[in-house]
Amino acid sequence: MADITRRLGWRHLRGAPTAHVRHHMSGRLVHDGPGLSFWYRSLTAALSEVPVDDRELAMTFHARTSDFQDVAVQATVTYRISDPALAASRIDFSIDPDSGAWRGTPLEQLGSLLTETAQQHALDVLARTSLASALVDGVAAVRERIADGLAAEPRLPATGIEVVAVRVVALRPEPEVERALRTPAREQIQQDADKATYERRAVAVERERAIAENELASQIELARREEQLVDQRGTNARREAEELAAADAVRAGAEADRTVRLAEAEATRSLRLAEAEATRKVRLAGAEAQAAREVGAARAEAQAAWLRVHGDVDVVTLHALTGTRLAENLPRIENLTVSPDVLTGLLAKLGNGAAGDPA
Repeated sequence: MADITRRLGWRHLRGAPTAHVRHHMSGRLVHDGPGLSFWYRSLTAALSEVPVDDRELAMTFHARTSDFQDVAVQATVTYRISDPALAASRIDFSIDPDSGAWRGTPLEQLGSLLTETAQQHALDVLARTSLASALVDGVAAVRERIADGLAAEPRLPATGIEVVAVRVVALRPEPEVERALRTPAREQIQQDADKATYERRAVAVERERAIAENELASQIELARREEQLVDQRGTNARREAEELAAADAVRAGAEADRTVRLAEAEATRSLRLAEAEATRKVRLAGAEAQAAREVGAARAEAQAAWLRVHGDVDVVTLHALTGTRLAENLPRIENLTVSPDVLTGLLAKLGNGAAGDPA
């Protein structure tokens, strides 16, 4: 919509670059072009504004296929007004000089024209196509048919309209038919999913079996290695026992040899000591025998001398010596009590002895 400003009975219009403005005054074209800006009087001006930008027209309509099934077609047509003067002469694009709003609904007229033309060609192609084919290849076929039909439509160039592009968004059957059509596909998808699940389970079972076999093989190998380890340990133990026995035998032999050597050395030493002791005893015995002989000889000589001495001594002296020796050999007498009877007898014996002595 044009931007219009009021100033003391005058109006100023400022158009957009995408809007083609035509200004007529008294049946004469004064201004013509896009993006114009000018002053005018509303009582004498006739204005029209034609959009020249690309516009999108969304359309939805129903059609029936060759097997009598209803489908909904969703399409979009991109168009533009290539000849604004021609379009303004065929369709009412006039605007209010005071507000700048269109007096009519020109875009709705263009939309109706394009929609009816596109719908006619879409219905024509879908009427000769089955539902299954329409759902598979119908989008491309309908798009090509609508594009060709709009390009060949003589009314559009005569109105100054150029079709830029045609897009068909979707072809959809009725909800009940769509659900019915989806059911086999869903069943097939479910079967594929179940098959994939079963295959996955089979693969999982196979992998579990392979894992179990690997674990069993590992256990068997471990048991075999443990058996080898036990055998090796037994061999090592026997070898160690044999080595220990050999070492003990060597140690016992060495100990026996050492004991024998010590016994021999001890016997030799004992023999030498015994010989030395025997020699010493023999020498000692000889010395003692010699000493005994010498002592016996000395005693014999002393006895002989003593006998010779006593043989020359008188009886009284001998008695005195005898008493002296006896006194020397008697125990020590602390006190001696002599009774008169004993003393009388002794004196009598002494007197008799003195009387009998010739001296």
